[in-house]
Formats: sequence, structure tokens, C-alpha cells
Amino acid sequence: MKIDGKYLFTSESVGEGHPDKVADQVSDSVLDAILAKDAKARVDCETIVMQGTVMITGQITTVASVNIPAIVRQTLKEIGFDNAKDGLDAETCGIFVSLTEQSPDIAMGVDESVEHEQGAGDQGMVFGFASNETRELMPLPILLSHKLVKRLAEVRKNGEMSYLRPDCKAQVTIQYDDGKPKSVKTVVIAAQNNGSVEDAVLKQQIVEKVIKHVIPASLLSEDIKYVINGTGRFVIGGTLADSGLTGRKIIVDTYGGIGSHGGGCFSGKDPSKVDRSGCYMARYIAKNIVAAGLAEQCEVQISYAIGVAQPISVLVNTYGTGKISDPQILDLVLKNFDMRPRAIIDHLNLLRPIYKKTAAFGHFGRDDIDLPWEKCDKAPILHKALEEAKKA
Repeated sequence: MKIDGKYLFTSESVGEGHPDKVADQVSDSVLDAILAKDAKARVDCETIVMQGTVMITGQITTVASVNIPAIVRQTLKEIGFDNAKDGLDAETCGIFVSLTEQSPDIAMGVDESVEHEQGAGDQGMVFGFASNETRELMPLPILLSHKLVKRLAEVRKNGEMSYLRPDCKAQVTIQYDDGKPKSVKTVVIAAQNNGSVEDAVLKQQIVEKVIKHVIPASLLSEDIKYVINGTGRFVIGGTLADSGLTGRKIIVDTYGGIGSHGGGCFSGKDPSKVDRSGCYMARYIAKNIVAAGLAEQCEVQISYAIGVAQPISVLVNTYGTGKISDPQILDLVLKNFDMRPRAIIDHLNLLRPIYKKTAAFGHFGRDDIDLPWEKCDKAPILHKALEEAKKA
């Protein structure tokens, strides 16, 4: 996204205890447990969370035997759901499992054989984005939003703010000038608590222990506005206030509204589903393009047809920031990145239990976990091609 002049842009993230994020983490925990035993499994695991209840549904084909209720309870326990007053208690909540196998009509287009190359698990388009406005090559609003909700979890668990409960949200508004972030104008925090703390104390501690801990002082504008628990009270939260469903936080999971989105979610899906693996590859390509200095911003679109290995289309858009033309960059992408599903899975080593840790705090720009699609190992090759193009 490239906009001239001064403007504000806002992104939001939600904490690990938000009902939708709980559902994402449960789905990815089931996926990881299955992949740990059966790398060839086909998993599309959906989770619904509601007051006192978790339901697991979807289509799973595997030779692995896993204890799904135990996985659910362990995941809830790690998040911090230990009290039925929050709507979910890891030890006592009801758990329902209703699963079927993957459709054979889909399987015959995805499973590999001697005569048949692995095709995409569904039709659709995916997007990846990168920007040089942060060290992580991510848009600043979503990056800060993720770090704020992650910090809320840290101070809850380490005892600094033990009155906090798992449900929370953060929203950050950035002042831009000709596409460059200048300062943080507004921070909105919704932090569920147990009601034992005075409102003024809660707000002061969130500003000092969370916001100023995360956001550098150089980015805090002189007239910055903090909105903390805007209604004045946030005690009833979690599944007492909302239900949760896998895949409802797709903008939180990606780039916070900057760039495009194909509509598919990540969590609970094995990497044969290009909604997941294709998005990871698109981010990998865009990030390497920006890391190589080919552009300041880059969006990559890849489209697929079910059962077909080669992408139907590939598009590179640098929003006018490219050092060479977008068609030239696209040519480099086609020469250096194999976007067939099996090639993506092999290159990024995706048939591993690595997904649970992505299901909260974002799938991209993470420096706290090692994610293969965040590597910039192709950047030297692309930079060399850029230098050669300049000489031509």
C-alpha cells in the first residue's frame, strides 16, 4: 500500500485468550499432535468454543491416534483458563469431537502418485506482503499490536499484573507521512481483569508496564491518546461474553489490513492446503524481495486451482517502490521460487508440528520463534540480479 501525504492507519491484534484465538490454538494443537505422528495426514480441524464447551469438528484422515480431549485441556491450561468464571475451565469444560475423513474427491487431486504430482488442496488466491518500515519487514501498526497483546500475556503470567485474565485486544494507530511511519497517535487496549483492581491503577499499570515497555519513546507522539477499557469495566470476558471459531481473525493473523487478503484462514490446516502454505510462500517471496533491496514494499499474489500443481497466476506489486520494474521482479520470482504445493512444503519444511506457536501473536514478522517463511536466504541471489540489471 502506497499513499502520498499525511494519513493515519490502524491495525488490531487480539490476545491468546480471545475466544477466536483460543479456537485457532486448539485447532493448531490438534494439527501438531497429528503431524508429530503422521506427516502424511490430511487435517482440516475446526474448533468452536462457547461457555463451558469446546467442540472439535472437520475432516481428518490419518493413521495417527491422538487424545484430542487431552490436547484441548492442555492448550486451555497453557493459555490460562483455570476458572469457570471466565467461561472455560481446562479441567471441567465439556469437549465434543465430531470428525469425518477428507473427501476422496479432494484426496485424488492432492495425494501424490507416480503418475500424479501433488496438486493444490483447493482453488483460490493467496497474498504475501513485506515492507521495509520495520526491521521485521512488517507494517508497524500490526507489529506493535501483536507485541502489546503478547506483553499483556507476559505480565499476567509472571505476576506483575496477576489480576488480568486471558481475554484482551490491542489496537494501534500510526501517523504516516508519504508512506513512512512517523509516530503512534492512539493506543487502544481492552484487558479483561478479575475486578479486584481500581480502574485508575489498571490504566496506569497498562501504560507503564505494557505500552511504554513495548513502544519506543521515540515513537510516542506528544499528543498520544490512550484508550484503556473504554467502557470503564472489562470483567466479564472470554466465552462468557463471546463465542469463538477457528479462522475468524484472518486480518490479525496476516498484515493488519495493509495489503490484500484471499479470504482463507490458516489454523487447523495441514500444508497441502494452499490457504496456509501458499500464504507462507507468498510472504517468503515478498520478504526476500524487500530484504534484497528490490523494493521498499511488495505484495505477491499467487492463485491456484484444486488438483493442479502449477499456480494459475503470479503477480508482484511494489506500489511504485521497485528499483526495477514489477515485470522484471516477477521474472526473478518465477526463476527463483517454486510455488508448486509439494515444492513449498519441501523448501519450507512444513510437515512438522510447528503451527501451534503461530496461532497467537501473528504468523509473520515473529522474532521470538524460528519460522522458515521468515528467512531471507534468497535475498543475496535477488540482490545480485538487481545489480546485474542496473548494469545492463
